[in-house]
Amino acid sequence: MSTYLFSYRTSQEPTPATPEAMAAWQGWFQDLGAALVDPGNPVFDRRNVGNCDADTVLGGYTKVSADDFESAVAMTKGCPLLQAGGGVEVGELTVLSPEDMVNTADDHARSTGLAG
Repeated sequence: MSTYLFSYRTSQEPTPATPEAMAAWQGWFQDLGAALVDPGNPVFDRRNVGNCDADTVLGGYTKVSADDFESAVAMTKGCPLLQAGGGVEVGELTVLSPEDMVNTADDHARSTGLAG
């Protein structure tokens, strides 16, 4: 099993949460069952840095576990944000040891020409 991050993209002017919207989110989380690792939190203050879609902003996140990437993507099908015109980015999380982090940073520096 791997862990996946759902990053929610909402409109620049999100609508206030209604009791119906909150119930939809709670229902979806219940549908995810044991795959739900962390229901996450909404995001209130945000700032885009670099190349980000100008039409949406970060709305929140959730972490789930799934057998593979396609299974994780399939889990987003019932996300209430999709019915509201928002989007979900899905990414597989990778756990790095301290040694991996140094090697990854060094490899990135070499591949981008930033190595000294």
